[in-house]
Amino acid sequence: MPTQTVVIGVDSSTQSAKAAFIDAGTGRTLAVGRAPHQVTGENGARESDPEVWWHALRDAVVMGLKESGLAASAVRGIAVAGQQHGLVVLDRAGQPVRPALLWNDTRSAPQAAALTEALGGPDAWTARTGSVPVASMTAAKWQWLREREPRAAEAAAAVRLPHDFLTERLAGVAATDPGDASGTCWYSTATGAYDPGLLRLIGLDTGLLPEVAATGGVRVGSLTAAAAAELGLTAGIAVAAGTGDNMAAAVGLGLGGAGLLDHPALSLGTSGTVFAASRTRPASTALAGFAAADGTYLPLACTLNCTVAVDKIAGLLGLHRDTAEAGGEVVLLPYLDGERTPDLPAASGLLTGLRHTTSRQQLLGAAYEGAVVTVLRALDEVLRACGLDPADGEVAARPLRLVGGGAKGRHWVETVRRLSGRPLLIPESGELVALGAAALAAGAATGEEPVALAGSWQAGNGAELAPVERDMETWERVSAVLERAAPTLLG
Repeated sequence: MPTQTVVIGVDSSTQSAKAAFIDAGTGRTLAVGRAPHQVTGENGARESDPEVWWHALRDAVVMGLKESGLAASAVRGIAVAGQQHGLVVLDRAGQPVRPALLWNDTRSAPQAAALTEALGGPDAWTARTGSVPVASMTAAKWQWLREREPRAAEAAAAVRLPHDFLTERLAGVAATDPGDASGTCWYSTATGAYDPGLLRLIGLDTGLLPEVAATGGVRVGSLTAAAAAELGLTAGIAVAAGTGDNMAAAVGLGLGGAGLLDHPALSLGTSGTVFAASRTRPASTALAGFAAADGTYLPLACTLNCTVAVDKIAGLLGLHRDTAEAGGEVVLLPYLDGERTPDLPAASGLLTGLRHTTSRQQLLGAAYEGAVVTVLRALDEVLRACGLDPADGEVAARPLRLVGGGAKGRHWVETVRRLSGRPLLIPESGELVALGAAALAAGAATGEEPVALAGSWQAGNGAELAPVERDMETWERVSAVLERAAPTLLG
């Protein structure tokens, strides 16, 4: 592959768009353009205007192209990795009928519970979709829209996920991939297709949905002349199906059928996410049993409250995030936005064990501990879904790949290390979602296997930290409070 075959991987997240210009031959990052998103809402509502996503993508690409100094003709492909689960409803002109409902919008919790019961309970859902409806899942959001804003639902000429919406703007075709589709709860990971029975249950016409490509690296179309003019690129370059942000992060880390299987990763961002690529189809009611972008599976657990929640506690205490100390006797569960794992959408923060001797620094440390114990408990479920025993010595010796913004924070790293007792690997690349999207773009442009290509880029390499003795006292103290408080105090 020529060293100056350039591809663009777009990370369209909750907060911003990033466009990474990648040399497909070496994996070298040539430039990264960035532009912000806007999130609105309160009392459980979280919404964004999809048009803002498109404008941010455009601005990020234009900025990245200028920064790189490349000619537009050097770019051969583009792919989008987007925030999962968001509900985008379009009219006949392709325009949003209302702002998108985002993954962390918890208003649809009652609809999620009703859907779970309507099909016969959690086991019935995992058997078909791999996941149980919770407030974050798109099916619950669609049901909320039908009940609360029926005119908007009736006006729907197309229903999309965030990455689908952007891919369609690029290529002019309605396409998605199994990975992102598997986060809707209307796509069956058992059959690899939309589930007609579930679509009937939620009153959603299949004709409103995009076609599902075989993988996220399939070329679904070419950049249209209109999109090329806005982005400053050449019309006709390859547009890949793309995928969800978690699936793209796995590709960027080289996790998948052509790379590492059953090796866990933990992402510390707005949410805390744990996942692993596996050939074992997950069927745990405690997890999201997603498909991966490459035809394998991606058992995943996501907590709503991670870095942003801990930063909020730091702000309330008037402390810098890295001045925290171990929490001592105090336990703080920072469930400020409700919680997804465990499924406690109405939860709020919980503080217990406060003493006269408790310092502000310990309170902040307790917030870290509450967030980390929550996500590490979910990690054990992910490993079990891969057919592994979390306590097995060989499994515990596999490095836990620590990514996301929190992986750059000293106290985050120290807390994960202390409470997991596992070796950590902290990749050097800070843009794994965009890199994973770039590998999908390269697959669409050149036919190469994206996971293998990303592995050759060695984006998942980085600093390795040896394990330390696990802090079981803190682990058991926080876990005991969580188990006693849910659901009575956290429900």
